[in-house]
Amino acid sequence: MGQFRRLFWIMLILAIPVVGFNEMFAHLVGYQLPKAEWVWWVSPILGTVIYFWGGWPFLTGAIDEIRSRKPGMMLLIGLAITVAFIASWGASLHILDHELNFWWELALLVVIMLLGHWIEMRSLAQTTSALDSLAALLPDEAEKVEGDGVIKVAPADLAVGDVVIVRPGSSVPADGKIVDGSASMDESMVTGESKPVRRESGDHVVAGTVATDSGVRVEVTAIGQDTALAGIQKLVTDAQASSSRAQRIADTAAAWLFWFALGAAAITAIVWALLGVPDAAVVRTITVLVIACPHALGLAIPLVVSIATERAARGGVLVKDRLALESMRTVDSVLFDKTGTLTKGEPTVTAVDPAGSRDADEILALAAAAESDSEHPLARAIVRAARDKDLSVPKAGDFSSSPAVGVKATVTSDGSGTVVAVGGPYLLEQHDRDELGVAEAWREEGAIILHVLADGDVIGALRLADEIRPESRDAVDALHARGVQVVMITGDAQAVADTVAKDLGIDRVFAGVRPEDKAAKVAELQDEGRKVAMVGDGVNDAPALAQADVGIAIGAGTDVAIGSAGVILASSDPRSVLSVFELSSASYRKMKQNLWWAAGYNLAAVPLAAGVLAPIGFVLPMSIGAILMSVSTVVVALNAQLLRRLDLTPEARRTDPGKDTPGRSGDSRVTPGIR
Repeated sequence: MGQFRRLFWIMLILAIPVVGFNEMFAHLVGYQLPKAEWVWWVSPILGTVIYFWGGWPFLTGAIDEIRSRKPGMMLLIGLAITVAFIASWGASLHILDHELNFWWELALLVVIMLLGHWIEMRSLAQTTSALDSLAALLPDEAEKVEGDGVIKVAPADLAVGDVVIVRPGSSVPADGKIVDGSASMDESMVTGESKPVRRESGDHVVAGTVATDSGVRVEVTAIGQDTALAGIQKLVTDAQASSSRAQRIADTAAAWLFWFALGAAAITAIVWALLGVPDAAVVRTITVLVIACPHALGLAIPLVVSIATERAARGGVLVKDRLALESMRTVDSVLFDKTGTLTKGEPTVTAVDPAGSRDADEILALAAAAESDSEHPLARAIVRAARDKDLSVPKAGDFSSSPAVGVKATVTSDGSGTVVAVGGPYLLEQHDRDELGVAEAWREEGAIILHVLADGDVIGALRLADEIRPESRDAVDALHARGVQVVMITGDAQAVADTVAKDLGIDRVFAGVRPEDKAAKVAELQDEGRKVAMVGDGVNDAPALAQADVGIAIGAGTDVAIGSAGVILASSDPRSVLSVFELSSASYRKMKQNLWWAAGYNLAAVPLAAGVLAPIGFVLPMSIGAILMSVSTVVVALNAQLLRRLDLTPEARRTDPGKDTPGRSGDSRVTPGIR
């Protein structure tokens, strides 16, 4: 970009005397030039400088296209300015007719071409700024803990295992795990989610995210090219550099357009020469070569793709395969994996059923006390539920755990000790107790049921389930609004799957499917003539992601190198799937508009440049031809820039929360399993 900007201003300054002291231009405008001999040499000398210096990028580009046997716009521009240069010197040396003096047209032609390329480079530079923005997320310095002190080092000097301090308002220098403290993290540049996410001790954080409210200590787990940020940068770069179906169409069209322009120029030269107007033959030929440059066509697709992938990255949508992005607009069925995609993939206490005189909060507090020393996921869910309700959890001792049975502890409350046990069916068998009546209904929904016993008596039951993401409802509703069939696939039992499907309003369910059989279910949908997008977590869904027309890995913010997916969603928000739809449709629309404009403009303008309307007195000037060619490039560039208006954040996909939509009959959140 700097080269074209610098050359443009220098050539513009040189072009002023070339045009001003040119005899043909003076005659055209109607003013007299001084009679001094030096005036005659101004245009040829400065025009030659403009040809070799200002035209150097086009001449070298033309040579490269000849060597690679891929003729294109640079060769057409090179031919045009070379013909004008030779004809002008021939006229200046009185070898050719003086009317072939095109120094002023040559100067303006080069200046306008440089301006067009400068504008093009600016557009491309704005696109690649996404990568610079990603790199700029890393801090200049990191505060590394060393012994009892802290030293400042460059992020590149960190090693795995180092502990760094991330202060409020500072960004994380490398991927790592919080070992001390908690903070609300701004992860918007990585995941596209604008709302800060609370991260606590043990949680992973990604390089470039910002601690907004408090400081934390982070143990480095990945550095350099192994970080999620580096992976995102690589994906964006690869996507922008990769080819696609639309790009191949544009390349083919540009190649054909070159031969079309060359043929039109040859015919133009022959026809005007046969008419006995050699100067017009040269002018018309140069104008055809200039105006037919497939410059806009060469820019039509790459610029759209670059902007689309940059916008996607800012919205947490990482495009790995451009062909997948192009195909997304034709998808009519979206197949969601349930666990970890539509649900959070972790158990949550969804109901407490008390027995006897104790209320639900007291039962939950006693259960949390008994489970407080356990590391089991169900125990953490119970403790978390009590904490979320701000319950006072009594102290517990004599903790013991028995696999497949449950836990037991002595809970001290009001000065007395109570033996509290929490567990499944085997725990009831050991105490010869019956389950509560509500358990059967919960079991039919596939819920995890834990009973709570105090001194051997059943005092209540807990219902735990894999919680449905609140965003899943918005995603399903929005897909239905687009006329897309929503399908869910899971290894869970049919009852579990049906409960989730009913809650979300899902159209079709595949339940009890083993991981290795998921790809076959995708193929089954494809055999029905459907275009399928598979959305999964990228772990056991890899074969299905590869089988689908579009594979989308969700929740991959810390693992961006998933080989089986064409599109990777940095966040775990299923609404981001709608962003892929919108991006695919918008980018395809811009590609099509640019292709029609670039190709259609050339097909319409070439006959005018050749002089088909000369019999009625209309002749397209060479300089106007150069301006029109550059304008076509600018139109394509500006049209592509409109993609920047897209809002691809997950929040933009939210539907009206007050809308009466199907599938919201209850709050059943279920998953199978037994402790």
